[in-house]
Amino acid sequence: MPRRSKPGFTVDYTDDGAGEAVVLVHSSISGNRQWRALIDTLKDRYRVLAINLYGYGETTRWPGDRPQTLAAQAELALAVCEDIAGPVHLVGHSFGGSVALKAAAALGPRAGRVVLFEPNPFYLLKQHGRTDAHEESLVMRNCIKRFGATGEWARAAEVFAEYWVGDGAWAAMPEKRRTAFTASLMPNFHEWDSMDHEDTDIDTWKRLAAGVLVMRAARTRRSVGEIFDLFREQCPHWSFKEVHEGGHMAPLTHPEAVNPVIGRFLDTGRPD
Repeated sequence: MPRRSKPGFTVDYTDDGAGEAVVLVHSSISGNRQWRALIDTLKDRYRVLAINLYGYGETTRWPGDRPQTLAAQAELALAVCEDIAGPVHLVGHSFGGSVALKAAAALGPRAGRVVLFEPNPFYLLKQHGRTDAHEESLVMRNCIKRFGATGEWARAAEVFAEYWVGDGAWAAMPEKRRTAFTASLMPNFHEWDSMDHEDTDIDTWKRLAAGVLVMRAARTRRSVGEIFDLFREQCPHWSFKEVHEGGHMAPLTHPEAVNPVIGRFLDTGRPD
């Protein structure tokens, strides 16, 4: 995979197709490999750049001597498209959705269209008094921080899988998959700091120059479901779409339901 080095980091990414640029930003634990099916869907008409965030693939690990920020993660996306003259579209899933938002704000008028599948800017829940949903996210945060700090990553991975993949997910995983899943979780320890240290208000997001589509699964967790509701309430000029197949991990488990919607929005600015 190609790499781009800047002061303080190296980001690795895939680069497929030709046309206007689309930067794909993966969810926690997944890495850019989660986008293989979407890349195949888009590369006939777009230049598709799928980055690895800090700690994934060959991208630099977060140093841990300071809290991670969304701005730092967004710099990875900005680095791979800094030489692109035309519009840059962004697609992000979960944590990658929060990073994509931050990158879109930094791109300003260069940002084209932005697709967010169940983004997780949990700090917005606190800002808008959605206390129960915010507390639900903190349960996950505290689990990752507690068990990650003591090296009990298997315990953290079980809780993470049950919450985000679905009830019974951990028990259903073969041992080899559990081992890989646990190893992939470690960057999430720092990703939570990005939520803790972000305070951008929703008025800033609603002023994005880009056209935005926010997607959610019908069967999802309250924390991200209420973020979808909050954006729909506060940003009525955006587009919104509910997918009936799959849950939070639908971009990986049900790409046939998710990817056509993403493609249509990038092509036309409409999800249907």
